[in-house]
Amino acid sequence: MWYELGLTIFGQKIAYTELVGQVLALAVVFLAQRRSLLTWPVQLVSVALLFTVYLSAHLGGLATRQVVVGAIAVYGWYAWVRRRDPVFGVVVRKGSWRERLVVAGVFVAGTVAFALVLDRLDASWAPWPDAAIFVGTILAFTLQGLGLVEFWLVWLVVDFVGVPLQIQSGLYFSAFVYVIFAGLVVHGFIDWNRTARRLTQAAKSPL
Repeated sequence: MWYELGLTIFGQKIAYTELVGQVLALAVVFLAQRRSLLTWPVQLVSVALLFTVYLSAHLGGLATRQVVVGAIAVYGWYAWVRRRDPVFGVVVRKGSWRERLVVAGVFVAGTVAFALVLDRLDASWAPWPDAAIFVGTILAFTLQGLGLVEFWLVWLVVDFVGVPLQIQSGLYFSAFVYVIFAGLVVHGFIDWNRTARRLTQAAKSPL
């Protein structure tokens, strides 16, 4: 099939869809760090390519993730356009402790529920990490659309789970990309945290 076409690097076959999809996914992190509106259209192209990759790898959770992320990307694009500040760009903020607890609870409950679904439908050979990546990704993109700094921390958890899963699935390039993701995520968190602090100070300062 066309989506299986690719090249061999160090003895490992890498499909062009995986290569281009993951490179664009890296670009999404880079663009998100800079709060660029291009984040979302690039994300849409990436998820379309990676959907075929994970479907062929029998990772139903990761394939389904691409569909949901695509829908969230449309919302995120719309939300960022509405909340764009002429000075600071996209408005970002830190979540409250209550919001953080809700996110943690949704992450755990969502992972358990979706893993059981994947296992019951035999839609994934690794339902638990597959489900954790699915739920974590949905949460991360939702929080990103809302402009919450904590979305970067959720991405770190996704990367931690994703690297060994990609390796065990034979998707070595994707595993390598996840490692790069982790470094970009740390840098993005620092940058967004700094921006959120500036916005808070600006809001408190007298006119």
